[in-house]
Amino acid sequence: MTSASPSRPSPASPPASAAPLHLAVALDGAGWHPAAWREPVARPRDLFTAGYWTDLVTEAERGLLDFVTIEDALGLQSSHFSAPDGRTDQVRGRLDAVLIAARVAPLTSHIGLVPTVVATHTEPFHISKAIATLDYVSTGRAGVRVQVSPRRNEAAHFGRRSVPEFRFEDLDTPGVREAVVGLFDEAADYIEVVRRLWDSWEDGAEIRDVSTGRFIDREKLHYIDFEGKYFSVKGPSITPRPPQGQPPVTVLAHASASGAPFGLVGRSADIGYVTPHDTDQARAVVAAVRAAQETAGRAQDPVHLFGDLVVFLDDEPGAAAARRDRLDTLAGRPYDSDARIFTGTPAQLADLLEELRSSGLTGFRLRPGVVGHDLPAITRGLVPELQRRNIFRRSYEADTLRGLLGLARPANRYAAAENA
Repeated sequence: MTSASPSRPSPASPPASAAPLHLAVALDGAGWHPAAWREPVARPRDLFTAGYWTDLVTEAERGLLDFVTIEDALGLQSSHFSAPDGRTDQVRGRLDAVLIAARVAPLTSHIGLVPTVVATHTEPFHISKAIATLDYVSTGRAGVRVQVSPRRNEAAHFGRRSVPEFRFEDLDTPGVREAVVGLFDEAADYIEVVRRLWDSWEDGAEIRDVSTGRFIDREKLHYIDFEGKYFSVKGPSITPRPPQGQPPVTVLAHASASGAPFGLVGRSADIGYVTPHDTDQARAVVAAVRAAQETAGRAQDPVHLFGDLVVFLDDEPGAAAARRDRLDTLAGRPYDSDARIFTGTPAQLADLLEELRSSGLTGFRLRPGVVGHDLPAITRGLVPELQRRNIFRRSYEADTLRGLLGLARPANRYAAAENA
């Protein structure tokens, strides 16, 4: 096996502003409203079954969506930002997102599958292998959403680091800001290790020649020799290079005083999810991420920016707002979110998406307020409206997630270095 210095994959052309809109949904339990599980259309008894998740992803694929993300964490859901809340009137508990995606993959054929993983307490070697396996199981439709965890209770599951206790209001204080910046720096190294491990097997490293008895070409396996502040990883992977070469890496980037989330997108991601509440804010966010790309030396790399919105959709004007009010009453307080909350009709949402898109966003990730109601409203109401406006696909045009996103399959950095 040989060692080589990494080289950047050949960039594809950046997505053009006139390109068709990209659309994804974020799946989380019964929906993003904490009282969603109490709606008549919800299926609370099915939340921990494979059939439930298969039904959701199949519905999303019926709507020709680019991909679904599947939420996950290393602690129970909470109404508090950085600590458990002890509530028993909201959904608590999850199935593992990567395993959900692997179960659903053989039952779907085109839609991308993007499970969430927590970089803060997991090992990049394990995740690189898991996502590469998902890419094989799905025949090239895997992605990954990398998130960080500042929660003290989650750190206590592992006992390897101490995390200071803080509130959401403390995020911009110097000590907490420094800790958060460290989490994002660690996540950047995490993603770099994962990407190198995916490239540690060249394409065609598996010979599988029975007549000669050669199964692999050892010259096409590479040590990655990563040495950094947070990880020391020798490599190579034990899983051959994924079908996509590099499954898309996605990151949620909240605005913050430190700028660390935008920096992570600019440095490491293929897709960044951002949460602007209006068009002016969206322009500022797009500019900040593009500046972070340039700082990272990736100005020419295609990086999609998806706007996140929580959606409550109904055909009748006012019905969605009334439904949200009813859910708020059940929850005991008004629902709020880091993302903009939309209530209205599919046509009104299409108007908003077109307006926000003018800021430079290339797509949107919609969070259904109530999955059983709002996911079909997206696939059977919003999608046809976008198609009528000629800004969304009428059929799947590619068989891989990178293909759907207009991202070229990157060259292997180690093979490219050897051939240079």
